[in-house]
Amino acid sequence: MTLRIGNASGFYGDRFDAMREMLTGGELDVLTGDYLAELTMLILGRDRLKDPGAGYARTFLRQLEECLGLARERGVRIVANAGGLNPAGLASRIRELADRTGLPVRVAHVEGDDLTPLHPGSLAAHAYLGGFGVAACLREGADVVVTGRVTDAALVTGPAAAHFGWGPTDHDRLAGAVVAGHVLECGTQATGGNYAFFQQGDVRRPGFPLAELHEDGTAVITKHPGTGGFVDVGTVTAQLLYETQGARYAGPDVTARLDTVRLTQDGPDRVRISGVRGEAPPPTLKVGLNRLGGFRNEVAFVLTGLDIEAKAALVREQMEPALAKAAEVRWDLVRTDRPDAGTEEAASALLRLVVRDANQEIVGRALSGAAVELALASYPGFHVLAPPGKGSPYGVFEDVYVPHGAVDHVAVLHDGRRLPVAPAQETAVLDDPPAPPLPEPLPEGPTRRAPLGLIAGARSGDKGGNANIGVWARTDEAWRWLAHTLTVDRLRELLPETAELPVTRHDLPHLRALNFVVEGILGEGVAAQHRFDPQAKALGEWLRSRHLDIPEALL
Repeated sequence: MTLRIGNASGFYGDRFDAMREMLTGGELDVLTGDYLAELTMLILGRDRLKDPGAGYARTFLRQLEECLGLARERGVRIVANAGGLNPAGLASRIRELADRTGLPVRVAHVEGDDLTPLHPGSLAAHAYLGGFGVAACLREGADVVVTGRVTDAALVTGPAAAHFGWGPTDHDRLAGAVVAGHVLECGTQATGGNYAFFQQGDVRRPGFPLAELHEDGTAVITKHPGTGGFVDVGTVTAQLLYETQGARYAGPDVTARLDTVRLTQDGPDRVRISGVRGEAPPPTLKVGLNRLGGFRNEVAFVLTGLDIEAKAALVREQMEPALAKAAEVRWDLVRTDRPDAGTEEAASALLRLVVRDANQEIVGRALSGAAVELALASYPGFHVLAPPGKGSPYGVFEDVYVPHGAVDHVAVLHDGRRLPVAPAQETAVLDDPPAPPLPEPLPEGPTRRAPLGLIAGARSGDKGGNANIGVWARTDEAWRWLAHTLTVDRLRELLPETAELPVTRHDLPHLRALNFVVEGILGEGVAAQHRFDPQAKALGEWLRSRHLDIPEALL
């Protein structure tokens, strides 16, 4: 029997009407929503400081006000991690909504992820739980299940385990569900959103994805009929590579072997996932720690016309006295200017100043005062994009690991019963598998200087302070060239920001893909706003724009 699981949210702030679209657009058994990310946990932590009853995704509750009756009418169960830091509080609010509207809805929640009391100084410290708490709630008849910090894929592994009766040692089946869950978790990124070859279809309003799961762990990724976007091997490959690292994709339920995944086009807007092998999960659980790191402020000075470098040097010298006490000062000159430009904007460059310190005064009034005082006393044409403010707090993310038994994973049912969820009994220490064999290189032939993106796609993202860049070839011949050409050293040449950082390459031949992990490029994580692109979302597109000598036969 097929289990149809859809997704209606890839992040806190995603398209509000997606829940209604998914419930009315076609057949579904379970509708999931992913509302949590590293940055979201920090935001919810700050919400909870102001109101101890907060800490969950309010958007989800508002969506249910419109759609809870619709889901009940259509027999669709809802599973979401919108509980954030307060799943019990959100479950209580949903019960109040059900009572108010007269809907006989059974609401359960999962808890045990909150380890904040054990980590003094952290704003939020939460373990990434697996899907068996969700499965326990569904087996006991829950119509709505809300969780705190679970892995994104747990929103799919939980319903699948409940529906098919899988146990903790059904590693291959669980791994198949993990891969399907990873494809679904970011919503429309699987249906053409943020896709390297977006011009292949109409992606103005992509539909949200769904997975047709089978008892053996295989799945088909598709979308509701008539919705926008498209699903093909490329869109699924791109999402599979997103925010992953090596060939072993570890989670609390199972370690999925990404090097075993096989994708085949199964018809229009249908991609079959098969061959996924699973292994016992690692002996520890990841815990995400969020804390306030201090305060930051920034100013973007606009430099126009001639002598850009000299203008930048002047303003840096003028600002130095005000920055002497700051813990961290970063200047970036972005040369967007062109000679003999036809518009003033095209003739201008940006000099970006970012300052961080534990003392808000140092990054606030001291900085803003010094910048504003230069208005009539600096380079010709002086102005800034926006006046600097008083400085804002920034967050720091790091991860630590604890044994499975260190958390009290509990399914809290609609009738108040509490079912403990046993930790994984079978585990395996995580290490990298042997490097797979690479294809034969292409024979020598004429080449042409051209952008890498003409023959390869890419998608990049963040994991704490690290970034990954997944690169895949579109044909077997292009893969033969890519596998031997895009080495770690070549990547460092093409992306100079990575030159001094540890970079690891992982090969995934079944996907015709390479996955690069760049350590430390994002500093202390997205909330620290370390670089221009703090989540490395466009790092892959930068790589695709770089020119190499590419065989003419591939172009």
